[in-house]
Amino acid sequence: ARRLAPPLQQIYRRQSERLIMKIILAVDSSAASDIAIQEVAARPWPPATTVEVLTVVEPWEIPVLLEGQNRSALDLLDGALQKLRAAGIQTTTKVMSGEPKAVIIDRAAETQADLVVMASHGTSGLTKFLLGSVTAAVARFAPCSVEIVRPAVRDEDNPTAIRVLLATDGSECSEVAARSIAERPWPLGSEIHILSVVELSVPLFRVPYPPYFDPHAMEELRGQAMQRTEEAVMASEKIITDAGLTVSGTVAVPCATPKELILEEAHKWGADLIVVGSHGRRGINRFLLGSVSEAVASHAHCSVEIIRRSATN
Repeated sequence: ARRLAPPLQQIYRRQSERLIMKIILAVDSSAASDIAIQEVAARPWPPATTVEVLTVVEPWEIPVLLEGQNRSALDLLDGALQKLRAAGIQTTTKVMSGEPKAVIIDRAAETQADLVVMASHGTSGLTKFLLGSVTAAVARFAPCSVEIVRPAVRDEDNPTAIRVLLATDGSECSEVAARSIAERPWPLGSEIHILSVVELSVPLFRVPYPPYFDPHAMEELRGQAMQRTEEAVMASEKIITDAGLTVSGTVAVPCATPKELILEEAHKWGADLIVVGSHGRRGINRFLLGSVSEAVASHAHCSVEIIRRSATN
C-alpha cells in the first residue's frame, strides 16, 4: 500500500544541512532539454546547491558557423539561467567545444560534480547533442551520479509530489543510493517505494527446480534468498525513515530478470523517478550491475537516477 511522506516541511537529515550539491545540467536546444531544465527548477535541493548549465558546441573552423553556433548556445543558456535563478537556485553557465560525451564526463570530473542531469535524448543539429549514445556514455562513464530526465505525469491534486522507486540489492552501492534519497529534501506528499528482487545462486528455470537439484535444497536456497532480500529492503527503509520519511517496501519473487521486474514495478506503481545504485557486488542477491542500471535507464518510462560515489564523497 502507498504511504505518503508525513506532512512536514521539505525535510532532510540534520547532517544534510551541511550538504552542498554540485550539479551539472547538460542541455541542448531540444524540447527534451526544456523538460530537464523545468525538472531541476521545480525540485527542492539542499541549501547552497549550485547548478552549472553546460552546453557543448561543435569545434567549427569556419568563423561564420562558429559565431552563429556560439550565439545560439548563449541564448539557450541565458534562458535556462533565468528559469533556474527564478527558482532560487545558484546557477552559472558554461559553453564548451568538443565531443559532447567526452566534454560532459571530463567537466564532471574537473568540477567534482555530485550529479549530472540530462534529458533522455535530443535531436541532431547545432546545440542539439543529447542523442541516446551520448546519454548512455555519460550514464556509464561519469565519475558521479547521473539522472536521465523524462516527462512525468504528476498527480493533479499534488503536482509537485514525486513518486520515487528505490531498487536495492543490499549492496554498498544500494546503501549509497538510499542515503542519497535520505539526504535530500523532497516535496510534500512525495512517496518512497523500495523494491528488492529475490535471486538464487542457481539459474532460474520455468519449472520450480531442475530435476538434478534436490527439492529440499532448493527450498532452503529460496528461503535464504528471501531473507537476504527482506534484509536489503529493511536496511534501506531504516536509512530513509531515519530521515523523517515514511516508505513502503516490496520484495519481488523473480519470474523475470531484475531489469524487467524493476521496470514493471515502476510502471505499475506509477513512479516518477527510479533510483538505482551504479552496480552491486557480484554474487548471490547482487543484481544492480552496470548492465542492469543502464538497461533500466534506457527503457524506463520515467526519469532514472544512477547513484555512484562522487569525487567529493
